[in-house]
Amino acid sequence: MVDLESEVPPLPPRYRFRDLLLGDQGWQNDDRVQVEFYMNENTFKERLKLFFIKNQRSSLRIRLFNFSLKLLSCLLYIIRVLLEKPSQGDEWSHIIWVNRSVPLWGLQVLVALISLFETILLGYLSYKGNIWEQILRIPFILEIINAVPFIISIFWPSLRNLFVPVFLNCWLAKHALENMINDLHRAIQRTQSAMFNQVLILISTLLCLIFTCICGIQHLERIGKKLNLFDSLYFCIVTFSTVGFGDVTPETWSSKLFVVIMICVALVVLPIQFEQMAYLWMERQKSGGNYSRHRAQTEKHVVLCVSSLKIDLLMDFLNEFYAHPRLQDYYVVILCPTEMDVQVRRVLQIPMWSQRVIYLQGSALKDQDLLRAKMDDAEACFILSSRCEVDRTSSDHQTILRAWAVKDFAPKCPLYVQILKPENKFHIKFADHVVCEEEFKYAMLALNCICPATSTLITLLVHTSRGQEGQQSPEQWQKTYGRCSGNEVYHITLEESTFFAEYEGKSFTYASFHAHKKYGVCLIGVRREDNKNILLNPGPRYIMNATDICFYINITKEENSAFKNEDQQKKSNVPRSFYHGPSRLPVHSIIASMGTVAIDLQDTSCRSASGPTLSLPTEGIKEIRRPSIAPVLEVADTSSIQTCDLLSDQSEDETTPDEKMSSNLEYAKGYPPYSPYIGSSPTFCHLLHEKVPFCCLRLDKSCQHNYYEDAKAYGFKNKLIIVAAETAGNGLYNFIVPLRAYYRPKKELNPIVLLLDNPLDDLLRCGVTFAANMVVVDKESTMSAEEDYMADAKTIVNVQTLFRLFSSLSIITELTHPANMRFMQFRAKDCYSLALSKLEKKERERGSNLAFMFRLPFAAGRVFSISMLDTLLYQSFVKDYMISITRLLLGLDTTPGSGFLCSMKITEDDLWIRTYARLYQKLCSTTGDVPIGIYRTESQKLTTSESREITSQSQISISVEEWEDTKDCKEHGHHRGNHRNSTSSDQSDHPLLRRKSLQWARRLSRKGPKHSGKTAEKITQQRLNLYRRSERQELAELVKNRMKHLGLSTVGYDEMNDQQSTLSYILINPSPDTRLELNDVVYLIRPDPLAYLPNSEPSRKNSITTAGQDSREETQL
Repeated sequence: MVDLESEVPPLPPRYRFRDLLLGDQGWQNDDRVQVEFYMNENTFKERLKLFFIKNQRSSLRIRLFNFSLKLLSCLLYIIRVLLEKPSQGDEWSHIIWVNRSVPLWGLQVLVALISLFETILLGYLSYKGNIWEQILRIPFILEIINAVPFIISIFWPSLRNLFVPVFLNCWLAKHALENMINDLHRAIQRTQSAMFNQVLILISTLLCLIFTCICGIQHLERIGKKLNLFDSLYFCIVTFSTVGFGDVTPETWSSKLFVVIMICVALVVLPIQFEQMAYLWMERQKSGGNYSRHRAQTEKHVVLCVSSLKIDLLMDFLNEFYAHPRLQDYYVVILCPTEMDVQVRRVLQIPMWSQRVIYLQGSALKDQDLLRAKMDDAEACFILSSRCEVDRTSSDHQTILRAWAVKDFAPKCPLYVQILKPENKFHIKFADHVVCEEEFKYAMLALNCICPATSTLITLLVHTSRGQEGQQSPEQWQKTYGRCSGNEVYHITLEESTFFAEYEGKSFTYASFHAHKKYGVCLIGVRREDNKNILLNPGPRYIMNATDICFYINITKEENSAFKNEDQQKKSNVPRSFYHGPSRLPVHSIIASMGTVAIDLQDTSCRSASGPTLSLPTEGIKEIRRPSIAPVLEVADTSSIQTCDLLSDQSEDETTPDEKMSSNLEYAKGYPPYSPYIGSSPTFCHLLHEKVPFCCLRLDKSCQHNYYEDAKAYGFKNKLIIVAAETAGNGLYNFIVPLRAYYRPKKELNPIVLLLDNPLDDLLRCGVTFAANMVVVDKESTMSAEEDYMADAKTIVNVQTLFRLFSSLSIITELTHPANMRFMQFRAKDCYSLALSKLEKKERERGSNLAFMFRLPFAAGRVFSISMLDTLLYQSFVKDYMISITRLLLGLDTTPGSGFLCSMKITEDDLWIRTYARLYQKLCSTTGDVPIGIYRTESQKLTTSESREITSQSQISISVEEWEDTKDCKEHGHHRGNHRNSTSSDQSDHPLLRRKSLQWARRLSRKGPKHSGKTAEKITQQRLNLYRRSERQELAELVKNRMKHLGLSTVGYDEMNDQQSTLSYILINPSPDTRLELNDVVYLIRPDPLAYLPNSEPSRKNSITTAGQDSREETQL
């Protein structure tokens, strides 16, 4: 065996000081040589330069010592003047010679020696080859004048009383002070404040001028009025302040000349100093200055980092941030690299914001600017992306770098980041809260196709509102809609809650129903104390614990509520209020309002038969009575729960065996394959067994696998969902997944068509005439415009074209700016839209953050702006759970045991339930669903509505004589031909209605003076209605002709349907007494169907899950 120790050579001894002292022989015999390395040249001059100049701390000490010497020399001069006796006579010798005591002379000589030595040494160290540059420097000349005479007096005693202008050392002290401040900033690693230095220079210059003038006049007046220092000070102050009393004046010509010289110097030096300070002040106003460390440590502040600050973004942030009472004492520091624009500057000058908002011009990538904003002491940092950039990926890259810079500088500062594209989201996983714009945008657009107006529902939930919007409106729907819009999501611990404490140990659905029945609050979710995951409607099997955190929807949080029992209510003699209008029943419980909620009164008396009633089911000739609803059990009974095992898809049982077999071969349930940077968590959904070839995805072109060239040829059973987008980006994944979620029955899956361009031919080929919804996504290339609000111009005009051509099509549009929603489905002569515009202006004047909520397209969920969701990021600072709840509602995240958002429609068979409270009970006792709101559609009762105009039209006779018809046709033929679209070549197909309307209008023009004003207005509206309907017929004819030209069938094209005759709105968490109406859509949070799988079949669940995981790379959406 080889001896390893003999092969490894011994290590040489290390170079240690101990080895040198002990005389280590091994080191002496070693061949190695010690080499020392120096950062600077190892010479005596370099060492002195390092100590006196280069080293920051030692240089600071030297300059401080020099500054003290100069002040000491000025003090010795003042002492000499005060100790000197007044001279007699007016000889010039009193100017040249002074009386100086020996101790005072000794001190001045010592100071002069030290100062001259230091000056010569520093001149030697800073010498760079030009000696005259060192000699002709003003500080060096002043040093020679003040020090050399004292040194000469050592060798020539007769010169000890020679006058030396020692007071000029004040200028050397000023010079030393400036250098000392610079070294101080370098030594403590602080950013130099130019404004501070300039103010210090100005003050020191004024003091030096005054001190020089005082000492000079006092000395020159030794042969005149013999002024003392106080009289000289009085004269200088009066002179420099331009007051000039004249009681003290110089007498000698020398003193007068000195005053003239000093005034000229002041007139030259001071304006220059003031100009520099004013320039720095203006620049500081642009950059915003600093946020002081003292304020950062004693006050709370947050930092807002943006690449460019627009007035809309600023006001949305400030209004939402300061809407919470506990944030009133916070300060907002804005860090932006661009200069503040005029509108932002004007707003920040308002006293309400000037005391709270601090604007700093700087970059988040610079530590100096982060230090100015005191990022390490901030309570939070909001980093927002610029969505108006042409290149949104580049905007995300800037946001990522800002987030990295802030995290590197202040690791403990909570980060709230807004990102645009989902593929960039994984770069900022370390942030505390992240909102990806395209994730939320596409998810809301998808859910709008399933649950109408989901975007409006989410927007209202994440906005802070008092529920006072629309309360002064004369229309009932606006009052109800505005009041319900004040509902928000709040949280409270169960054992600390008055709402939910009594439901400890009971099921979730029991607590949710009875809390709504008693207090009017809607319990939607819980979170265990030892679990970070929020569960939306965990179902009736979930038992409430005392430490659970409850999430509920209400007008206000419980801490701001007051409670009244029934006895107090009777003593106060408060009359019960009633909701007026056909949509409400008499109110028998006090509804939660701002600051007050009350317990349920439960009046079981019979309702008046004279009130609005609905027909109820009857049994033979028995007395009409309300059908009973099963009570909600405290603890779930498995036999009473109608489990919905969506994994087996109950819709398959309704099909024939052949259809069932083909359906099973077509779809499978599993996790879709996606790139790791797509931005979403895995979602269980419907998948195809085999990946579809790319060539088959082209709807307008045939391939070797199929010969279809339009959507009609495919024979889809369900209506289409068309997505009009600029590019097929990764964000579309979040649009497809909610529409293919596992809990949706297969028979309800809608085909999805992606339209990358929308000319008329492509729209017709992709099946726009029989589509369920068309989603128009705002194009990235149009988001940047010279005029900000013009970014939506192309989208708005395109949607208006679709609305005119296909009036029955349900169009869902995304806009960049919420203010442009008023142009959606625009009608210039719609009086109702004008009235809503006035209402919006009034609400904005009252300080509402939701002034746009009454616009009909937004209320109906047909349009939304992703900028509305900026408030979601702002609210998460106070409610850290809001992003998680919103993602669960939109289906972006899936948590085991958490429910999902869906909807149900009220049909005639459901009207027997009558009220929202009974519906709540029915759902909780059967399926375990929790309703959270109603989407209601009503007829638009206004004179300008389509239905009323049609009714009025039917009451007017338009019969005329035959000869007049012929004459009118000849006279107006040319006019009709110009008005008609040029694409219609068959002039014989002109609508009869248009010809009759023109004849009728001509007859009315002859008889116009005979009609009253009211009748004339009515007739004018009818004429406009006839003209409008004829124009629609022309557009319909154009579409049909184009469809025929493309070889498409025109069957099913409904050109006369108009959605403008109705209005839709949302009621979030309505009162228990709200009456249900036909075609109401109820928003539900349905329990997770996977949680209801029987315990006896674990193998089935595991096998499905395993199959889904194994098929991630083998399946395709």
